[in-house]
Amino acid sequence: MQSPRRFLPALHYLSAFEAAARTGSVTAAARELSLTQGAVSRQIKALEEQLGVELFHREKQTIRLTAGGEAYARDIRDALRLISTASLNLRANPFGGTLNLAVLPTFGARWLAPRLPRFLEANPGVSFNLVTRLSYFDFRLDPVDAAIHFGGPEWQGGEMAMLRGETVSPVCSPDLKARFDFTDAVSVRDAPLLHLTTRPDAWERWLRHHGAADDSVRGMLFDQFSTIAEAAMAGMGVALLPDFLIGDELKSRRLVKAIDLPMISEGAYYLVWPSERASYPPLVAFRDWLLAETAGDR
Repeated sequence: MQSPRRFLPALHYLSAFEAAARTGSVTAAARELSLTQGAVSRQIKALEEQLGVELFHREKQTIRLTAGGEAYARDIRDALRLISTASLNLRANPFGGTLNLAVLPTFGARWLAPRLPRFLEANPGVSFNLVTRLSYFDFRLDPVDAAIHFGGPEWQGGEMAMLRGETVSPVCSPDLKARFDFTDAVSVRDAPLLHLTTRPDAWERWLRHHGAADDSVRGMLFDQFSTIAEAAMAGMGVALLPDFLIGDELKSRRLVKAIDLPMISEGAYYLVWPSERASYPPLVAFRDWLLAETAGDR
């Protein structure tokens, strides 16, 4: 349903208001927008008159947002960012077809990026904007068309397609393996264990899976696969890492399996998208291609 015109202020009114709200100064907003102070003040006043709401408390030469103005500023800032992103996308690809994709950093860098040229060659009208996300987010607040995430088969407000599972193994540097001479899961506990903050119970599950006590498991915490892998290669401890993401390190023996006791992870990799974007042509093309790429891994 179309909004009444009085609820759709002119863009230059909103830009003046947002700049003044963010900087807390009409002077700073005017300098940012290359306008005079008087022009910015008039635009903000016109916006207030159109809405019928006071947005700023005016005290001598200073301004301060009202409670309503503060909430309105947050929403307008998000809206202007969406408009700016849409404009940049259109400029980058004037024929449409831009896919905004949120990816896990290591999966994106090591698995997806090397394969994307094949997709782009087959779909020359599609371009990508890639952003990294480590945890769940709300599609209503984050302007992306889809995301690749690891976990269970649930995402509020999103549809999903499973891409692949994973097998994790305990890995470390060759020197650390020689020093500890691991013989079973119990002996692995004697070494420093490296943990991912996004998978805080991974070591406990691995120990239980292989018949070892899982109590009082401690060690250093890392927030990304790339840093935990570097720490393991530096000999700082043993890390549980997905085999398919560390193939180069295993082949070059910068990492070795501390002991050959793998475990299939409980979670899996999924492509997720908001329902309203399900028929967006670039997403449909990418989803079909991605499912074909991972068909042998499911």
